[in-house]
Order: sequence, then structure tokens, then C-alpha cells
Amino acid sequence: MNRTYSKLSFLSLSAALLLMGCGATSLVSTPVENIDAVPLKITDLTETEKKNWGHTDLITDTIPGMSVDKAYKEIIKNKKGKTVIVAVVDSGIDLEHEDLDGVLWTNKDEIPNNGKDDDGNGYVDDIHGYNFLGDSYNEQLEYVRMLRLNIGDASERAQARLLLDKEYPEALQNKQQYEQIFQVVKGADAAVKDELGKETYTKEDLKSIEPKTPIMEQSVAVLTQMFTYGDDIPSVLDELKEGITYFADQVNYNLNKDFNGRTPVGDDPYDITDVPYGNGNPKNQVESESHGTHVAGIIAAERNNGIGMNGVAQNVEIMSVRAVPNGDEYDKDIALGIRYAVDNGAKVINCSFGKAFSPEAEWVYDAIRYAASKDVLIVHAAGNDGNDLDNPENPNYPNDHKFGQTEIVDNLITVGALTSSYGSDMVATFSNYGKQNVDVFAPGDDIYSTLPNNTYDFQGGTSMAAPAVAGVSALIRSYYPDLSAAQVKNIVMQSGLFSKASVIVSGDETKPTTFDKISKSGKMVNAFNALLLADNISKGRMTLNSNSK
Repeated sequence: MNRTYSKLSFLSLSAALLLMGCGATSLVSTPVENIDAVPLKITDLTETEKKNWGHTDLITDTIPGMSVDKAYKEIIKNKKGKTVIVAVVDSGIDLEHEDLDGVLWTNKDEIPNNGKDDDGNGYVDDIHGYNFLGDSYNEQLEYVRMLRLNIGDASERAQARLLLDKEYPEALQNKQQYEQIFQVVKGADAAVKDELGKETYTKEDLKSIEPKTPIMEQSVAVLTQMFTYGDDIPSVLDELKEGITYFADQVNYNLNKDFNGRTPVGDDPYDITDVPYGNGNPKNQVESESHGTHVAGIIAAERNNGIGMNGVAQNVEIMSVRAVPNGDEYDKDIALGIRYAVDNGAKVINCSFGKAFSPEAEWVYDAIRYAASKDVLIVHAAGNDGNDLDNPENPNYPNDHKFGQTEIVDNLITVGALTSSYGSDMVATFSNYGKQNVDVFAPGDDIYSTLPNNTYDFQGGTSMAAPAVAGVSALIRSYYPDLSAAQVKNIVMQSGLFSKASVIVSGDETKPTTFDKISKSGKMVNAFNALLLADNISKGRMTLNSNSK
């Protein structure tokens, strides 16, 4: 499942509302410099910095970005690179978006909309990619499907039953609480607007009110609390509505044992030989299916065109592979989606999804091995549960180790998420981590990117960190096409910024750790350093360490 939702702290406030109605840190930047003291940024990010923080430079800006702007200015300049196809295995992408329409992969051997497989690749009318979901959108989580269809072994089904018995009532309760909080805040907002005689107001306006009734006193108190979660009340109300939608989807679809979202597709999703299915239109089905569009923009939104935002990589063609619904993805769709991307020329595949149960995981492992055999790099999001992936109780699929001590392939890189706040809070509270099972960290919290219908906004998740790394990987493959997928993975890991900062993971301040202990490399991805190292490796001036450190 690719969807990320940050609940702020509304649920911790719900009872009260309803009752009312670090110092400098040592860094080692390889291969170019040692950084002994980077001051913490004490001022808020400007609007420009908020929209571009993932591209900033830690030394210059005191923001833990990937030094993308610096890489273009000082290394790439006017160099010509090779075009790299990057597949986005995700929800659909808005193929008409103003900031993406110029960077789409186009299958030139296929004649559009003639209902024929002109190029003989097994897929009809696949002009910009393929849609393995057909007309479906909402889906169950995998463990709920396992209960509905009685698949998986007995112990997994028993675990699934316990999980559903716990999570469904929680989702229902959360939905109800969000609805109640929304009504309380909406009512308070209306009362204050009436009191002030204006439709918009500031925190200062709120402070100026001298409540003359208990209702007004309560309204001011509620909204004063809400201003700690947003710059204005309309944005807080929007966040609450997102929460209502998120939990409603869980109740109605993701955790609803009686729901079957696969019906419109018409195949047996647990029979990998039941093909063909789907169609050649990998566009988002509805406006709310925005995840793939956001991911694609992070990788390769058209650079310097005067609109929207800049993607990490130029010289990229984005291939859309629609395989991730509003719920858990099917192993069949992911396995065939990876193979489709490989067979049609992708050199980097972004996989911003994951789940805890995978009854046909071998299909996906085989596809990952196939990608490795064809020298294709896969970039995978670590997940958004705030879990230690080294703990056997926190399985995460897909992966490159099959829960053993040895990686089965050398072409998959797993990415955790950073915030824009360098120091103890730089690991996103939602991000999974793991000394063995997460490779690197990259910007993933509050990332500004493309959304359907020529819009732009912020989203957060390891789903946003993975495409940042996919973009850096595409840059390396563009300017140093002689380097293999395994070499690119190792370059990304070895060239990052190293920190021994004390950090908080999972938002738990009682269990601090150090940044170098939560990923295999112990590093933050850095495009500038990655290109320098790639240049040295490509020209034989340096060799890569075998342990990716």
C-alpha cells in the first residue's frame, strides 16, 4: 500500500476537544570533504525553501537536502547525458500534467488506440506504460483478502484474524473521532467568524476576542489549539477531512472483509498465468489517485520550465505502470509490472509501496532477480509504520533478503525518509528504519510535487524519499551509462553524508539512537557527492567498497 497519512496529534486531542464540545554534529562527506560542525537551522523555512528543500545543500543551507541544485550548478552544467527510462510502478499518473507531459516515455512501436498489440510485446495500446488494475481502484489489505479467500497457511490466517479484530474497530473509532473533531472545529470557526465579522482571521485576531459567553470561550480555546497544527483554520479543516477520508476508506474498503475490489479486472489475481488483463491506459482513474503523479514529479518533473517545480533528474522518460490500488497491491501485478518495465527499456524502477503479508512473494522475488539479470536498479520505499525492519516481527514486502542474513540480489535499494530539520528530528516519525534492512535515508517529509489536474502540493512518506533516490540514480545512469545497477546502488550508499547525530525514531523521544545505526550505510543521499564518486569510478580512479559503506 502506498498511501501515507500523517495524523498530526488530533487523536490525542480528541478527548479534550469533545469534552469542550542539539548542538553541532560531526559529519563526514565522502568523497569530497569533512564537515566538523554544521549549525542547526533556527529560522523557519521560507516558502521557496519548503518547496525545494530536498534539493538544498546541508553546508550552504543547513537543511539536509541532497545537494541537487549544487550538482547541476557545479558538476552537470551543460553536459549532455543519455536518456534514461524510469518506470514508476504505482497508482496511475496524470499523463496530461503540464509538468510531466514532456517527460513521458512513449512506445514508438505501438499505434495508439487501435486495439492491437502492434509491437508484439503482449500488451495492447501500451503507449506510455500499462495499467494492470484495469478499472479497479479501491482494494482490501492483503491480510484481509487472505481471510476472505482462505489463502495462506493457518498460522498466517490466525495472525490476520487477530489483526483485523484489532484494526477494524480502531479504524471505525478513529473515523468517528475525526468526524466529531471536525464538527467541533467547524462550529467554533463559524462562531468566531460571526464574532469578528469577517470570513478570514489570524491567530492575532483570535487573541483579540474577549469571550462573553461560555460558547465563545470554548470556541476560542479550540481554535487556539488548532493554530498549533496549521497556519490557518481552513488548512486544519482540510487536514481533518483528509483524516475522515483515510479512515472511511479503511472501514469501507481496506479492512472490509466482504469487499472485493478486483471484480472489474476480471482475472484471477492469484494465478500468474491468467493473462492478459488490464489495459494500455496507465492514467490515474480519479483525482484523489494522486500518489503516482506526485512520485513521478519528484523524479523528473520538467526542469526550469517556469512552472510548478523541478524534478531531480533531467534526461529521463517516465514510464507509468499502474499496479498499486487504494489498498494493498497484488503480488501478481507487481511481478508482471516489474517485468514489463524491464522488457520495455527501464533502467531504474521506482517502487513506492509495501505490505506486511505477501502470499505469492516468490513471484516478486523472481521479478526482482529478472531485473537484476537485465541490469535494472529497483528503488523501494522502506515503509511508513515507524518500525525497525530488522525485527522479525515487522515483515515488509518486497525486499532483497527474503528475511535471511544475505541479500539475494544487488540491484535493490531501500530508502527511509528525512525531514527538513537537521538534528535530532531529521528522521521522519513515520519512517521505518533498520541497520541491515534499510540502505539509506533521503528527503521524504512534506515534499512539494505534482498532483493531478495541473496542481501541486506537499505529501510525505518514504514513498517520497524513494523517488528522490530514483532521480539521483537516473542522473548517475544518464551521465555514466557504463556503470551497472549494482555499482549505482553502491555509489548512492557510499557517497552520502555520514552523521553520528543523536536522532529520534518513530517519534519516541524516550529511545534516542544515532543516525549511523538506523541504516546499512548510515548516510543521507547526496547527489553532488554521488556524481563525483560516479565520475571517479567510471574513470577508474577509485574502486567501490564491497560492503556498501
